[in-house]
Amino acid sequence: MEKVKRNPITGIGRWFRSTMSELKKVVWPSFSKVRQNTLIVLVYILIVGAIIWALDYAFGWIMRLVLGN
Repeated sequence: MEKVKRNPITGIGRWFRSTMSELKKVVWPSFSKVRQNTLIVLVYILIVGAIIWALDYAFGWIMRLVLGN
């Protein structure tokens, strides 16, 4: 069997063409949708952060009671 030599430049070009073709199929969200989703994520981050802070504070308080410090 004889090995077939492939031109790496041709492969790279094919990859870029197929990538651009796939990117044209993407449905990009509107700016208002991105802003809304960002706000939702920030609110959830604040809520989860507050819950973690409260649990950390409570467990620290319990540990101080148990250890007597």
